[in-house]
Amino acid sequence: MNSINPELLLSPEYPVQPELLVSAVLHLMSHYTVNSAQNEDAGSCLKLASVIERHLKILADLPNLAPVLRATCQQLSEHWADLVERKLPQQNKLSLLLRLVAGRKQ
Repeated sequence: MNSINPELLLSPEYPVQPELLVSAVLHLMSHYTVNSAQNEDAGSCLKLASVIERHLKILADLPNLAPVLRATCQQLSEHWADLVERKLPQQNKLSLLLRLVAGRKQ
């Protein structure tokens, strides 16, 4: 699966384009739905869910985004993080928890 690294979009060399992030996350959500409906590889669905969660988190943290959109992205990011956590094998759950805690401290 090829996807845009969301951290790349936040580098100083590239201006943040919320429209591009929204477009990407909608595209990823569509693929997640199709993959889930076709009962494809659970690992790829987990990766998609994780990328979706990261995109939503980045959108929620953008100060120039409308407050209602930031709040919606924050809520959806938490929802997708919960979904990823439920699907993760036990040994990976601690690293996800640490990543979420670190992200909320910012």
